[in-house]
Amino acid sequence: MRHFFLKFSIVFFSYISMHSQTLDTLVDIGGQKLHFNIMKGVGTPILFESGGGNDGSIWNNILEKIHKATGTTLITYDRSGFGKSELNPNLKNESDFGIVNGINELEKGLSKLGLDNEIILVSHSYGGLYNLLYAHKHPEKVRSVVLIDATPPDFWNEELLTMRDQNVDISSIPKPSGDYYLNVNFNETMRYVRNLNFSENIPILNIFPENSFPGFPDVLSNRWKKLHEELGGKDNVTNIVAKGSGHAVFQDNPALVINAIIKAYSKTLDEEHQNELLQKALDNAMELSIEAKMNNRSEQDLNALGYSFLGNGELDKALEVFKVTTILFPNSFNAYDSYGEALLESNRKAEAIEMYEKSIELNPENENGKKMLKQLKQE
Repeated sequence: MRHFFLKFSIVFFSYISMHSQTLDTLVDIGGQKLHFNIMKGVGTPILFESGGGNDGSIWNNILEKIHKATGTTLITYDRSGFGKSELNPNLKNESDFGIVNGINELEKGLSKLGLDNEIILVSHSYGGLYNLLYAHKHPEKVRSVVLIDATPPDFWNEELLTMRDQNVDISSIPKPSGDYYLNVNFNETMRYVRNLNFSENIPILNIFPENSFPGFPDVLSNRWKKLHEELGGKDNVTNIVAKGSGHAVFQDNPALVINAIIKAYSKTLDEEHQNELLQKALDNAMELSIEAKMNNRSEQDLNALGYSFLGNGELDKALEVFKVTTILFPNSFNAYDSYGEALLESNRKAEAIEMYEKSIELNPENENGKKMLKQLKQE
């Protein structure tokens, strides 16, 4: 049964066998130090931008899985004034600490680390604006972008900025701090990024939940969702709707985010390496499913993966994935229904009947299963 909760086909592929080496370091960028955490590897590096008010540690729960599947270098860091990163003591005016300065500091840090060539960008929320500006300055370096409920650059119009001014008391935020300078420069930042767009030559995976801000006024939540949906109308953008997740999709549904990032990374590999390393990535998906067995999300991830193979004519891979899903989720009628469909496509009618019977046993209301079973037994 094609029971999707997201709007894309998840493809698995690569793993490079190597031991994880982590570099936790302060990088002097000229009078101040930025904190970077780097999982060393081989391949196109992936840079993670955290949301507003967060430091790089927010990504820690998904990094190991991504590194295991890709083997590439993963980079997280703290923007100045957050986490272990220092503020620039040479800046005198509050406006000097805006997002343009933040991009300049990031560029210096990456250059010092020798990581300023081709790169994949990943971001959450406010961090999406950093991805946007970096890609705007260096379109030739950015291989792809994964946005995780990122702030749409056109979201904060003047009406909403006025509303925000009435509800945010900047004087209550300790200063000097990264959080203070983010907020004091917030309006100018949003005016600066307004109407900027990613290059149409950069592939983008845009992940967002159905309702990012439950409880917020409709004028906010509806506008946010509308702008994300419109972004997906561009040829270089694939929208992924994360049902059941909140704003922090990477915490609510880490399997989805991990798989999306691995998918983006796979596009940097040649076909030979993608095929060669597929099994390791499938192992990764199984581990995620086992870990998340108490919720339904990873089952659906695997189901979507199976149908992506089925849709591409890769029947053997589809059968393997659907079989794995029935093993990991033996009480799921949907898993057996999907496996039955794949078996039927491979002309294994007797086994397909068995799977549909098991699906109906688990869920007597499975109308699709009953319809298929009746059809098979009449043939």
